[in-house]
Amino acid sequence: MDPFMQAAIDEARAGVAEGGIPIGSVIVHRGRILGRGHNRRVQQGSVIRHGEMDAFENAGRQPASVYRESVLYTTLSPCPMCSGAILLYGIPKVIVGENRTFMGEEDLLRQRGVVVEVLQDETCIALMRDFIAANPVLWNEDIGT
Repeated sequence: MDPFMQAAIDEARAGVAEGGIPIGSVIVHRGRILGRGHNRRVQQGSVIRHGEMDAFENAGRQPASVYRESVLYTTLSPCPMCSGAILLYGIPKVIVGENRTFMGEEDLLRQRGVVVEVLQDETCIALMRDFIAANPVLWNEDIGT
């Protein structure tokens, strides 16, 4: 297992352990985790604290050049909001744990020149499949349906 995807999975597990949604993300710059996060919408009563957004927040202010050299790892295909942040900050590559339980804006990212790799990792799939089955109302709230 890629250690950075494992870090994103660890974040997803931390989120669900806190009563939240199991989506984790890390931003990696030159082989070092710059920011890590997990979905904290429930925990913080936030409308925007998805896993990727939390990782950006925890990475803090960085020069644009740093983000343009970074890779974002996420356990789940990024939604429109998170994809917008990826584009805004010029992240050139996104590694997605899985997109079977939810397909985000991968096509938009690719159209804008972002390299998107999807792993279909069984751990990521199981985390989301089990969560969605147990919490459909909360999941639908998270993705705006």
